[in-house]
Amino acid sequence: MSDEQACGDSVDPHVGDQSSNGGGLTPGDADIVTRQLGRTPRGAVKVAWRCPQGHPGVVMTRPRLSDGTPFPTLYYLTCPAIVKACSTLEADGLMASLTARLTDDVQFAAAYGQAHDSYLVDRETLAQELGIEVPEISGISAGGMPSRVKCLHTVVAHSLAKGPGVNPCGDEALEAIGVFCRSGCAQVCGPASEREVS
Repeated sequence: MSDEQACGDSVDPHVGDQSSNGGGLTPGDADIVTRQLGRTPRGAVKVAWRCPQGHPGVVMTRPRLSDGTPFPTLYYLTCPAIVKACSTLEADGLMASLTARLTDDVQFAAAYGQAHDSYLVDRETLAQELGIEVPEISGISAGGMPSRVKCLHTVVAHSLAKGPGVNPCGDEALEAIGVFCRSGCAQVCGPASEREVS
């Protein structure tokens, strides 16, 4: 399959692989994430979501970095195409409109509150797996949850890692992003991975 075919225009934003978060970050994954970010990732321990090409797109990070710094952002978005799209949506005012909706729509706010709780449970689970405690960030999730949206990158990473129906703000941002995986992905991430999701 060519890179063009691997990143066609019919990619559903939630299509990808949420099942690949069971193992550590492989050296190959770490190399791709380093290229995606333009720097060595800090505290990345697992791939939480892979794009349809099989490349890491969201990584899970240690709740406490190696230098001892508490790090509340569990799901870190690495896919350059989605990072760019989130930045564009932020500049276009989507964060403000989603935050306003949290005030006006009780059901939407309740679902976002549940997303916050899910995030905390996932981070605590990882902390326990790693044998660490981070009381400094207890009760604090990321991205502004549960009362506002202050980072679309974070809520989108959460939606991708968990799948649709967990984070309503991330889901709506993904819907607004639409198609994100195109042939240019291969220039940063490399050719389609053997882990490619069919």
